[in-house]
Amino acid sequence: MSVVTSPGPPPDEALEHRCADSPAEKHRSAPLRATLFGLAVVVALAAPLGWFGFRVHLAGQAQARQGQALRVARQVALNLTTIDWQHGDSDVHRILDSATGEFYDDFAERSKPFIEVLRQAKATTVGTVTEAGLESETADTAQALVAVSVQTSNGGEPDPMPRIWRIRITLERVDYGFKAAKVGFVP
Repeated sequence: MSVVTSPGPPPDEALEHRCADSPAEKHRSAPLRATLFGLAVVVALAAPLGWFGFRVHLAGQAQARQGQALRVARQVALNLTTIDWQHGDSDVHRILDSATGEFYDDFAERSKPFIEVLRQAKATTVGTVTEAGLESETADTAQALVAVSVQTSNGGEPDPMPRIWRIRITLERVDYGFKAAKVGFVP
């Protein structure tokens, strides 16, 4: 029976093997551990900060979209309530430029008789938005309620009479912004 024994590691390898557990080797691995720990902390902090930044970005986009919708609603209300019989065609054109859908179709159909009534009555109205706010909003629509003070004068009346109107405006997103799709007066 023969017993095979393997010779031990060469003398240089044995020395390296013993030195790997030496205090000098442990001293060199401490900075590596600290670096890895620091990297783990940075990654752990970066993830929630990145998420927070993303949420702030989304909130900023929503606020900008709401601001745009509210500006358009205010302008639509002014367009509807500021009309001069001497500039009826351009006033109606301005209203149609800010309209879409059902509102556009209805107003375009009635614009000629509307201009004739304005001219016959020599009516002038000047609207001033007093309050406005969004009632609801989705990605493609917004609904606003706008309070407008309107001064109306006819050819025979010397003093314009102020009235307060509340207008509910439904806006739809089009390629470059919002337009009025539905307009209704609120009692």
